[in-house]
Amino acid sequence: MGIPLPTVGLIIIKRRKLLLALSMNKGCFYLPGGKIDQNESKEEALCREIAEELQVELEKTDLEYYTHITAPAFGEKPGVIMEQECYFVKKNIAPLPSAEIAELQYFTLPEYLNEPSVAPGVVMILKKLKADNYID
Repeated sequence: MGIPLPTVGLIIIKRRKLLLALSMNKGCFYLPGGKIDQNESKEEALCREIAEELQVELEKTDLEYYTHITAPAFGEKPGVIMEQECYFVKKNIAPLPSAEIAELQYFTLPEYLNEPSVAPGVVMILKKLKADNYID
């Protein structure tokens, strides 16, 4: 079964590519977002994480639910399963790397698969976005 890790992720698409954040801690690009704290809604957690990681203030009304991803949690102990709620942002934003984020970069699925480290959940969301014709 595994140990569930409730998380949220933000989907930002530009020129048919997905924005991913490079974590200094994990050495891998992943969806901006993070863990949901106790007594925090999914949307509140995502707004908090995006303010920390991307220096962008979002309101719950700026978010639009997209999908749920279940995958082995990259960089966590074996058996930890990421349960991630993914949201689109409904307004134009200008993200800047902050906190533990070293770099921001836009990817297609083939570009991401060429990275030295890939997170299983990111591969899943890229495949879904491609199948749903959001990215190339």
